[in-house]
Amino acid sequence: MEDLLSTIRDCKVCKEHLPLGPRPIIEATSNSKIILISQAPGRVVHESGVAWKDESGKRLREWLGVDDDTFYDHDNFAILPMGFCYPGKAKTGDLPPRKECAPLWHEEVLQYLKNAKLKILIGAYASNYYLGKNNNLTAKVHEYQQYLPDYWPLPHPSPVNRFWRMKNPVFESAIVPALQKKISSIIGE
Repeated sequence: MEDLLSTIRDCKVCKEHLPLGPRPIIEATSNSKIILISQAPGRVVHESGVAWKDESGKRLREWLGVDDDTFYDHDNFAILPMGFCYPGKAKTGDLPPRKECAPLWHEEVLQYLKNAKLKILIGAYASNYYLGKNNNLTAKVHEYQQYLPDYWPLPHPSPVNRFWRMKNPVFESAIVPALQKKISSIIGE
């Protein structure tokens, strides 16, 4: 697995499309219990090289009910974005993840993560890729139980999504506590 991660971290397939150049962000061990399949690293993460070390990551850890040490223990959480590099800035938020990464690398990485108990799909890109485009993200998040035990769709924890959270209060009042309970049971195994 370390050889595969090293190969991915050296990837330059779409370097001409990346405003800050390639810096693939991926973390995993063959013992990872939960796989976080997200959009793509933001600029702050690109600069630090540490996945989810930004405001979005802070909120994600709150939703998961874990502290930094638990989150960054890659036997607990594997980090597998749809796009491994920062794609650049859009009008609001970042550009979509590069389309090359997931088809090129996900299946191979997932072969090493056979012990994972749950794949958390963060945002529309991950949910659409793994669950199809038949429902919008809001429906998928509210109907998360139909995707268990394999997947749990979440909105992106970006501060840009604060209005979504305001329109969907049941997410933080009922779904987040259920998610925290699930995460706690998996990590405690």
